[in-house]
Amino acid sequence: MSDFGGPEFGLSEEQELLRDTVRRFAEERIRPGLRERDQAHEFPREVLAEMGEMGLLGMMVPEEYGGAGMDALSYLLAVEELARVCPSVAVTMSVTNSVCCWPIWSFGSENLHRGPLAELASGRALGGFGLTEPGSGSDVGSMRTTARRDGNSWVLDGEKAWITNAGEARYFVVFARTDPGAGKRGISAFVVSADTPGFSVGASEEKLGLRASKTAAIQFEACRIPADHLLGEEGQGFKIALATLGHSRLGIAAQALGIHTRALELATAYSRERVQFGVPIAQHQAIQFKIATLATELAASRALVYRAGAQAHELRGPVYAAQAKLYASEAANRAVWESLQIHGGNGFSEEYEIARLYRDVRVTTIYEGTSEMQRLVIARGLVSN
Repeated sequence: MSDFGGPEFGLSEEQELLRDTVRRFAEERIRPGLRERDQAHEFPREVLAEMGEMGLLGMMVPEEYGGAGMDALSYLLAVEELARVCPSVAVTMSVTNSVCCWPIWSFGSENLHRGPLAELASGRALGGFGLTEPGSGSDVGSMRTTARRDGNSWVLDGEKAWITNAGEARYFVVFARTDPGAGKRGISAFVVSADTPGFSVGASEEKLGLRASKTAAIQFEACRIPADHLLGEEGQGFKIALATLGHSRLGIAAQALGIHTRALELATAYSRERVQFGVPIAQHQAIQFKIATLATELAASRALVYRAGAQAHELRGPVYAAQAKLYASEAANRAVWESLQIHGGNGFSEEYEIARLYRDVRVTTIYEGTSEMQRLVIARGLVSN
């Protein structure tokens, strides 16, 4: 266990075992070859297959549908440990769990539970989430993808952008406008299989970070899906999207927590080894102050993230999740920045792990809702109550 693992927050014996098991797996199976996969933009299919066998791709899905039947905090512990080693793997796992499995389980029919959900939860398939479009990110109400009812089918047309796991995932939760004149109330949610005629994947994005995670656009051209692949009821898509994001941003908070932990580990280790003016730089007060701040902010992040996980299903759960995501992601960005500063010129070299973390951490304040949107969620949650 890291020196920076923090207090146990009343973790159960099962949660402690899960955390230790995932950490050992990440060190033994993910860390080897990590730099090479990042440089080659190589998706770690074998690693994900093993994670599926471990039950990490359907952690909160009930056992009767092939999942592990765990709680939200257990899920966050796993994401944190994966992200400490490889944020790319962590986000791949998080997307399948939180924005694909969770809405299907929460709003899908028994047919979807027995079919797509069971495949996802058992690790036989990865999942994705199609909400963002080239012209709409936070402004969900301006989406242009459409779905029209045709007999026992829905027919989708349009495009989604920045889709994690595109090209690797088998199932996607997709949002489309079913009533053009109804505004946000005219949006519906669907489960779409990647092998459906009319479904296609664009070229993979050349990203600043998370290079071992696949991201691309997906397109729908007269893409016909079964009528029962509708989630909830027609017109409930906007509410489903908000509920899903309110849940899924917990995973990004945990991802930031794992990155923060590693940044502090690297900074502390380097400061003990690097000698300047005749002593390790860890003995210089300027460096000590930086490390003290990183450790304090990590403790605060962990408290917020774990509280949000433990209280995910309470009335104020979405506010707690937004607070955790906002603080943890911004604190992680500060931590990586300062850790690289402590590394000095060496931190600017790809030979050092902190350089990759510097690229990987940046997006945590953007996806699953920007920091600005988190502040809106928090404020509105407080004002409305």
